[in-house]
Amino acid sequence: MVRLAEFEKTEREHLLNLPCPTYESTPFVAGITLSKARVALLSTAGLHRRSDKPFGVGESGYRLIPSDIAANDLVMSHISTNYDRSGFQQDLNMVLPIDRLKELADEGFIGGVARYHYSFMGATAPEHMEEEAKQLAAILKQEGVEVVLLIPV
Repeated sequence: MVRLAEFEKTEREHLLNLPCPTYESTPFVAGITLSKARVALLSTAGLHRRSDKPFGVGESGYRLIPSDIAANDLVMSHISTNYDRSGFQQDLNMVLPIDRLKELADEGFIGGVARYHYSFMGATAPEHMEEEAKQLAAILKQEGVEVVLLIPV
């Protein structure tokens, strides 16, 4: 993993001063008991099935990942040269903890695992993903997902 101190001063300043989006409101929703909740994963690792189109620079869309997908059928097309992929290459659960989620369901800690999980390209400005995120939220609601675990990469 690259350390901030290893960057040239201009690049370091750029990374430290990236703007954070602000929103007009922060809606409050009462949560459901986890032992009854259906949970989906949402990663920003740029994951997709081998048969899917790879993520491109600045892409705001997401990719669908079936819950029963084999780890060797997933590809990471995260575009950042600063991102260390070695963890993903050794264990998918580093960027999409699907096995851990299934274990939590088997133990009764969560109510169930969603049929599908999702991945965005993390190297994209959050405000550019807003429309797709709203569309995905509607899909998750329609599929009965009550909890989404965000895995920022």
